[in-house]
Amino acid sequence: MKKITTLIAAFIYMGLSAQLPDSLDYVSPFHEGFAAIQKENKWAFVDDTGNIAIDYRDDFYWNTDAKASYNDIRAMAYPQFSSGRCVVQKIVDGIPMFGFIDTTGQLVIEHNFLNVAPFQNGLTTGIIFEKVFRGKNEFKLDIYEFKFHEVLMDADGNIIEFLNRRHNIQMTKRRYNIPEIRSKILNGNLIAVEKDNHWEIKKLDL
Repeated sequence: MKKITTLIAAFIYMGLSAQLPDSLDYVSPFHEGFAAIQKENKWAFVDDTGNIAIDYRDDFYWNTDAKASYNDIRAMAYPQFSSGRCVVQKIVDGIPMFGFIDTTGQLVIEHNFLNVAPFQNGLTTGIIFEKVFRGKNEFKLDIYEFKFHEVLMDADGNIIEFLNRRHNIQMTKRRYNIPEIRSKILNGNLIAVEKDNHWEIKKLDL
């Protein structure tokens, strides 16, 4: 009887082990109960049992040249959740646009951002833009005006405050660079905003 029990336990263990991901290129630390796993150019998330919670997909954002000194998306070496949100991207006219999924993998904040910072206590800052049609030129080509704003946003995608107007962002693929975020959430009550090469601290009116 003991041998049979031992064999059954061994088969159960082997079956459970076989379900866990293997042959991975990278495994991240856990953030909010999820760890990112990479296989080639796709990422997935596992839960704290090791089972895949969000399947492999190729739209998660990550940066092979991530640096902690960045105050924005470029600091993310691998996908991760913060305040129940994870950044995803899509390319529009050669320019990366960022949105957020929730812990079920559903898109909950549209790809409206040129740059975003990780969420902190349910808040983040990011750069959005408006594309306004202004007519056609003499060659009958469409003319657009772009307006850029740095904003404070909650985890539901609601814009709480427009922090400053942004200028001189090039929206052509050849000249485009991810614009730097010029604000920092300090805590649940304070935010620092850079204006005219100087910083000011403001209270969050939530």
